[in-house]
Amino acid sequence: MRIDKTFCLLAVMVLLTGFGLSGCGKKAPDVSSEMKSEGLGPEESLESKETEIMEGRTSGPMLPVYFEFDRSGVVGEQVQRIEGNADFLKSAPDVKVRIEGNCDPRGTREYNLALGERRAQSAKKYLINLGIAPERLSTISWGEEKLLLFGHDEISWAQNRRDDFVIVK
Repeated sequence: MRIDKTFCLLAVMVLLTGFGLSGCGKKAPDVSSEMKSEGLGPEESLESKETEIMEGRTSGPMLPVYFEFDRSGVVGEQVQRIEGNADFLKSAPDVKVRIEGNCDPRGTREYNLALGERRAQSAKKYLINLGIAPERLSTISWGEEKLLLFGHDEISWAQNRRDDFVIVK
């Protein structure tokens, strides 16, 4: 007994079409508006808001300072950034800043904490040399604890090698 290929193909298509057209006959339950918003939190506007954070974790209008791999000196384009931060601090004599040293995740935890501290101290000394009173500046090292980007590539690592300048009250 031989079955024609066309007949088999037609039978399979009919079966698949039947399965596709048949579906769950139940209607989705009507959810009250109270339950729809449950767990979503308060409604927030999508309007743009002025924030105190501009780049990284740095308080605006200051900018973070970025470092080369395994370095703690403020060099190159970063000089202009730290000088801009000093200008802001000179214009706001009551503002105090915490300089937060950060590292990329390469290296041991201990090494990165020490490198983050050297970076924060380097920025503090630079600001003091530019005329900012030392009592307005504090430092902390986060090492690799406060990453901005979690990638394993040079772009991510470069964003994590930085000092953030955070206004403290």
